Amino acid sequence: MNTTSVPVIAIDGPTASGKGTVAHRVAERLGFHYLDSGALYRLTALSALRRGIDLKDEHALAKLAAGLPCRFVGEEVWLANENVTAAIRAEEVGNTASKIAALPNVRHALVGLQLGFRTTPGLVADGRDMGTVIFPHAVLKIFLTASVEARAQRRYKQLIDKGFSANMQDLLKDLRERDERDSKRAIAPLKPADDAHVLDTSGMTAEEAVDCVLQHYAEVKKSA
Repeated sequence: MNTTSVPVIAIDGPTASGKGTVAHRVAERLGFHYLDSGALYRLTALSALRRGIDLKDEHALAKLAAGLPCRFVGEEVWLANENVTAAIRAEEVGNTASKIAALPNVRHALVGLQLGFRTTPGLVADGRDMGTVIFPHAVLKIFLTASVEARAQRRYKQLIDKGFSANMQDLLKDLRERDERDSKRAIAPLKPADDAHVLDTSGMTAEEAVDCVLQHYAEVKKSA
């Protein structure tokens, strides 16, 4: 099936910028499919940690990534027959995911998996390189950002609400380290696509950000 005509909205940004929430709500409002590409790296990280795979063994990690038995059901993330929605949000998993995302073979192993989510009537994809690498011809590219303090506050609330313990100073440190690692990596560094709309959500609610994205999409459709 030729999927090149299926519209894609790519939403990229750093950790805790709100892109997951925004992307999911935009997909719901439009009736589009949703891809949380970061979850694929978190699933790989969770599987690697559980199996005790050496994080320096790029070949083993890539093989693991290529065969992930994963699926998304609404807002739930499943690994085989286990709902791991909460498990993949643990800080250890997130930090591990950021490290293995810098490995070229792991990224390559997950490309085909991500492209497979592009099906009718459309796709909203969120991640770090959706607009720059995976879907460079997306009809709309958004880069969500926010101050590290605002992102740490959101992350703290997310973790506490889900029953995880959290320390604000540790979160600030982790976010700064992840930003550095994600933006400086040699393969698919975190950065806005040249034609992306940059949206600072520091002082926005999620719904305000969703409305901004939908407004941009309406303008794209009008000019098509």
